[in-house]
Amino acid sequence: MDVELNSHARRTAELLLEIKAVKFNADNPFRLASGRQSPVYIDCRRIISFPQARSEISDMLVELISREVGEANIDNIAGGETAGIPFAALAAERMNLPMSYIRKKPKGHGRMARIEGDVQPGQRVLLVEDLATDGGSKLSFVEAIRDAGADCNHIAVVFHYGIFPNAEAKLARNQLRIHRLCTWQALLKFAEGDRLVDERTMLAVREFLDAPENWRPAS
Repeated sequence: MDVELNSHARRTAELLLEIKAVKFNADNPFRLASGRQSPVYIDCRRIISFPQARSEISDMLVELISREVGEANIDNIAGGETAGIPFAALAAERMNLPMSYIRKKPKGHGRMARIEGDVQPGQRVLLVEDLATDGGSKLSFVEAIRDAGADCNHIAVVFHYGIFPNAEAKLARNQLRIHRLCTWQALLKFAEGDRLVDERTMLAVREFLDAPENWRPAS
């Protein structure tokens, strides 16, 4: 897939590589939460420990949200437990909007709440996350928002895998649109152009991106 590397995608890719949030290992692949093996792994949680990267990525995320969703169309910004919470907070602070967060499941005592903060029926809620893979966990968070009587039709992420063909179709069926700063295709186009990854590893990564469900390390 040919990818146009816009300024936000390129700068996000550069920052993620700079803070070592991107790991490559074709010989001893990573096991993702889904159980899939992968020769690449990204840890967006590292961003919050690097002030310059955190500030730049937060600014770019707010620009993306303002351009593609519109500040006038958002009443509340929600983060998903746990990695989405800091990015939601950073965006909400910059946009002067209420912020809430969504638990993966009820906390088990007290109000048995999944939503922390003040989400009101009829509010237009933007879900902010660090990254999205196949979109499955995002649907659970959105369901909790909608169960509270609020509307949620947009998700903004720092990084979107962008390699699972049915992921965006699944979101679209649920009236959701995803907005992202960077994808694997964009990041690897940057990494490959700057010769940050050796050819053998890049070949394994490309094979994974082309068929993530079937990829296995070379024997």
